[in-house]
Amino acid sequence: MANREHPIIQKAGREFAEGKLDRREFLRIATLVGMSAASAYAMVGLPAPALAQGTPKKGGTLKLGMRVQDISSPHTYSWIESANSARQTLDYLAVTGVDNVTRPSLVEKWEASPDLKTWTLRLRKDVTWNKGQKFTADQAVWNLNRVLDAKTGSSVVGLLKGFILTEFETGEKDDKGNAKKSTKLWDAQAIQKVDDFTVKLNGKTANLSIPESLFHYPLMMTDPAENGKFGIGSNGTGAYELVEHEVGKRSLYVARKSGYWGKGPWVDRFEIIDLGDDAAAQVSALASKQVDMIYQGAISTLPTVEKLAHVQVNSADTGYTAVARVHSIKPFDDKRVRQALRHATDTEAVLKAAYRGLGKPGEHHHVAPAHPEYAKLPFMKRDVAKAKALLAAAGYPNGIDTEIACRPQPDWELLAVQTMVEQWKEAGIRVKINVMPSTQYWGVWTKVPFGFTTWAHRPLGTMVLSLAYRSGAAWNEANWSNAEFDKLITEAEGHLDVEKRRAVMAKLEQIMLDEGPIVLPLWRSVFNYTDKKIKGYKIHPSIYVDVKDVWIA
Repeated sequence: MANREHPIIQKAGREFAEGKLDRREFLRIATLVGMSAASAYAMVGLPAPALAQGTPKKGGTLKLGMRVQDISSPHTYSWIESANSARQTLDYLAVTGVDNVTRPSLVEKWEASPDLKTWTLRLRKDVTWNKGQKFTADQAVWNLNRVLDAKTGSSVVGLLKGFILTEFETGEKDDKGNAKKSTKLWDAQAIQKVDDFTVKLNGKTANLSIPESLFHYPLMMTDPAENGKFGIGSNGTGAYELVEHEVGKRSLYVARKSGYWGKGPWVDRFEIIDLGDDAAAQVSALASKQVDMIYQGAISTLPTVEKLAHVQVNSADTGYTAVARVHSIKPFDDKRVRQALRHATDTEAVLKAAYRGLGKPGEHHHVAPAHPEYAKLPFMKRDVAKAKALLAAAGYPNGIDTEIACRPQPDWELLAVQTMVEQWKEAGIRVKINVMPSTQYWGVWTKVPFGFTTWAHRPLGTMVLSLAYRSGAAWNEANWSNAEFDKLITEAEGHLDVEKRRAVMAKLEQIMLDEGPIVLPLWRSVFNYTDKKIKGYKIHPSIYVDVKDVWIA
């Protein structure tokens, strides 16, 4: 396939010419099956995007206000803040840019078989770790095997389960007497070393989004000699070395002196300062120039920041959200009670009250209008009478009493919960709010029976559903399981044709509306703040921060 055009590009080209694919989706598909980004942009008559902010300048220190978390286990990261720390030292095989186009990174190029079941990854031959050795296929294979080992506990298992894993019974029973299940590679050659710089992924099903999955933020390439651990002095192929790290306080990175394979880095030192969750304290640090950048902005501080002459507000429309999700225990073991929660929620009102209307109202399934395969279903308007009827039919004519756990920051999350609690009260759903500090909440986020959890943007709706709702996935915080839903996710992952994928997605969305474990109140635009002296920066839809690309004017 290296010397000829993939048949999918030909098909996508015809569909683009016929108006069945928009430019964004054509670019995404063409680059996923091996066309260079420059060629794909040229094919649709567009110039490749560029950050026209002048010639990069070397030197200086960049200070970022962001939580400093435990970063010792990259393959099991659950939070983007952790990944934003480690990604300065550890690289990915591929990178999805701010334009939703996925490009090679440690992989120089990839080739997909016509049936999308086999992906050949050809590694760059000029990459060295900061301790001197070459980055090779052996190390890539080790990392891929580790993240897909169920014992590791990585969310990558849920993401790639349909493509490359099979489920089996462990021989043990759970507390209810049901057989415990786990996963393993579906074939001994599922992850295959071809030569020192070539790896093949041999899947059991078609999957169009493998390069995008390689940029799932816990899928970093770590040095096998460190057995999946990361910390001060760790080996990496990235542009920076970690020299200081204290959880809750500060991290410090310094640029590699030599041997970095990519462009840059331009900034000499990168410092992360933990300013806590207090949005006012963050803005105060930005205003006094103690920091040059705030990782994520808060609704309450936006009017103030807009008045700071030296500060730039950066924003992007995304699939960022938070979900009020329940475990299937009383009273939520009855789907009618879960439906009642959704019918009792006015998502348009929540968006206005909690996020100043900056985004779109939620539709109670986890597929956003920003996702290419989003299927527009009839909008669920608030219906308090129907919510009460559902509760009565489920055996709760006098309503229910329960408790929801949430965080105080970012401020919009608590505002959203407070708004929904008042709405639910009218339907007889009486909910006490348990406000936990963020560090406490993240320790129990999968365990609380009823919680409100933030979810980051992913390029595809199928990726979100695989991570959050596929049976047995590490991030399936609701412990929800639906065999038909799992089957449909795998089917959707293999479709090139957007309309076919959207048709499957419509079924998935409907299952979530009928049986799902969530209330999804809004889709939010994301924004953050940077000092205007920072150049080469554009906010990523997932708010990834990669310092090697920026410089200080």
